[in-house]
Amino acid sequence: MKRVLAVVLLGFGLTAGAVMASVEDEIRARIEPVGEVCLEGEECGAAAAPTQAASSGPRSGSEVYDAVCMACHTTGAAGAPKIGDTAAWAPRIEKGIDTLISHALNGFNAMPAKGGCANCPDEEIENAVKHIVESSQ
Repeated sequence: MKRVLAVVLLGFGLTAGAVMASVEDEIRARIEPVGEVCLEGEECGAAAAPTQAASSGPRSGSEVYDAVCMACHTTGAAGAPKIGDTAAWAPRIEKGIDTLISHALNGFNAMPAKGGCANCPDEEIENAVKHIVESSQ
């Protein structure tokens, strides 16, 4: 009887040990890191992000318009004059291209500075303004 009891206890002990090992493996899997921090200039292995190619220069006015300006200037959102609307643009164009560029760079009425494109260089914003003016005369 003692042997049977010893065997049963040994069986429960082995089963409990296997269950605990399984639980520990599950815990390790849940808390393992999903990535690593890689600072610029460090080698981080094959998974390192590719470096961006150097820009070939500023984007054209139509490219910037399509990427940034068209959201408001195509729909007239927040009172923005629509591109191609000569009547809406005439009084603005009369103020001069420098004023229009200044408004585009610094924001004006409901339009945020640079139309919300904080990473756009000033030259690209100027190109977009010139494109809109040319399309609205």
